[in-house]
Amino acid sequence: MTIAEHSTYKIRHIEHCWIPMTDGIRLSARIWMPEDAETNPVPAIFEYIPYRKRDGVRLRDETMHPYFAGHGYACIRVDIRGSGDSEGVLTDEYLQQELDDGVTVIEWLEKQPWCDGNIGMYGISWGGFNGLQIAAMQPPQLKAIVSVCSTDDRYADDVHYMGGCLLGDNLSWASTMFAYNSLPPDPHIVGDKWRDMWFERLKGSGLWLDTWLNHQHRDEYWQHGSICEDFSKVQTPVMAVSGWADGYSNAVFRLLDNLTGPRLGLIGPWGHKYPHIGVPGPAIGFLQECLRWWDKWLKGIETGIMDEPMLRAWMLNSMPPSTFYHQRYGRWVSEPSWPSPNIGTLVFKLDKYRLKNEDTEITEEELCLQSPLSNGMFAGKWCSYSTTPDLPHDQREEEGGALVFTSEPLGSPLEIMGAAVIELELSANKPVAMISVRLSDVHPDNKSSRVTYGLLNLTHRDSHANPTPLQPDKRYRVKVQLNGVAQTFPKGHRIRIAISSSYFPLAWPSGESARIKVYTGCSRLILPSRTPRKEMISFPEPEASVSGARQQLHEGHHDWRVIRELDKDFSTLEVINDNGTYRLEDIDLIVKREANEWYSYQCDDFESAKGKTLWRWGFRRGDWAVETVTRTLLHCDKLYFYLDAELDAYEGDKRVYSQNWNLRIKRNLV
Repeated sequence: MTIAEHSTYKIRHIEHCWIPMTDGIRLSARIWMPEDAETNPVPAIFEYIPYRKRDGVRLRDETMHPYFAGHGYACIRVDIRGSGDSEGVLTDEYLQQELDDGVTVIEWLEKQPWCDGNIGMYGISWGGFNGLQIAAMQPPQLKAIVSVCSTDDRYADDVHYMGGCLLGDNLSWASTMFAYNSLPPDPHIVGDKWRDMWFERLKGSGLWLDTWLNHQHRDEYWQHGSICEDFSKVQTPVMAVSGWADGYSNAVFRLLDNLTGPRLGLIGPWGHKYPHIGVPGPAIGFLQECLRWWDKWLKGIETGIMDEPMLRAWMLNSMPPSTFYHQRYGRWVSEPSWPSPNIGTLVFKLDKYRLKNEDTEITEEELCLQSPLSNGMFAGKWCSYSTTPDLPHDQREEEGGALVFTSEPLGSPLEIMGAAVIELELSANKPVAMISVRLSDVHPDNKSSRVTYGLLNLTHRDSHANPTPLQPDKRYRVKVQLNGVAQTFPKGHRIRIAISSSYFPLAWPSGESARIKVYTGCSRLILPSRTPRKEMISFPEPEASVSGARQQLHEGHHDWRVIRELDKDFSTLEVINDNGTYRLEDIDLIVKREANEWYSYQCDDFESAKGKTLWRWGFRRGDWAVETVTRTLLHCDKLYFYLDAELDAYEGDKRVYSQNWNLRIKRNLV
């Protein structure tokens, strides 16, 4: 990455500024702007997240916001109410209070002498979500947004549920926010009231996992903040960005398809990261691309950005399976619109363990499926953060517990782009059952690389809002849409579909093991085929501004381990995400952060599935030392989820706060 040294403007930096809300609560902001902005006002770029601007994503912020400021923008990083150094309590994600506060910040920005009244929102994940949601509120000052790794649909396409199946990342994400919400503000920012603010958070933030588990179907809770409920409310120009290893790439396709205002889509090979630091690579000059966007919509400068194709995406080449890639080989391709007239369909019928051409006559076969709980231990994470080996392993580890359908070796290369769909005729012997469907690239040496996948809770076959139990042994026709992707299958490779009735811990298993029958002949796979063409699409090399120094005091450790205790027939997936201990030099703060997750099961007992998490987070400066420890355990039986959680807070060696939760939540067709 190139460190930018050619900024047009000298920068003024404000470490902390209070922004008043309508109810008297104040939000804490960090600001970068051109030195002369008060005499020569500039547009403002606003990022709004709960991840602690002071000590959480401080160094990441410093690679971006000073960069934009150096090119003539005022950049504002605001801690959401109840997070970081902002006052108040944060009790859930994307609440109306959060969105109203965001509009208040925008109105405050417009009134500042250094702002010319034109404002953009920029953010990844949470910041991408609320950028779309605030755009739907139509504040007139908001002229454009860049939404990275976000979604338009909080139920069907977020960290909580997928295809009506409860995701393991629901526990992981809830545990992350449980830990964040337990942290105090920095006394250097808020002064002596830091302890009162801390205890207000400890007592008031609550256990979000409880809330999410009590909304197992698509209801008003999830409809709030889902702009797919009415796309017409978003008229602001939108640049939607994601990566194929991210959990949110599908949203880019839907936003391009359904928004009516100016919009662009960009999908790279990356996980859940900004593209200028994207992994797997190649990373791109994303900040330069954003400048073209901001200059167009906030300054009225014609940069040619809207002359680009509506969608630019990285076409993945075939690669051997790996849980971590530094680089995904491929090339940039484009489509003028989405849906694209250049995308056709290629159909395969499901024969007995084979994929056959659409025009082949197939005799119906009844194939039985009843997957073990081990199916899914090598699936990787629903959303890859590329900080641990969290991509899917060789699928041969999984396919033994699945129904597998494989094509003949391809006679010529095949390129797909978009969402594959599988239509299945099936029945089940239980009223609640799920399926996982994986599409893989099978290499000549039989290695199997997962290309994409989809999940479906079969009780949600007709509706996520009003699911209905299955009638045992009744035949149903269901459709599973797999995650969108752009992938080349080389000549001589084979296409494989694997179908399983469990996929733990990526998805929580049904309450009991179900036997599923798949009927061939009328079941089929529909691929979005694309004709390759020569294209000259490229991006500049990444640039960024210089971040502050971080001194590593104790090394961390990151790993995924699958542990099989054969004498006990007990299996565990252990996820270690330990950042060690480090000092942020410019604010003289020592930070310790460690997160661990364990997902386990006994034998093939579907009621034995457990997920357990442990977070430790501490800060130290001089005599000031605080630490919080959060533990969460989710387990189940056929009828209920059981949720046990602990929160402990320490000043020095003294525990100053402790709270426990022991909850039982009824399973509702999940």
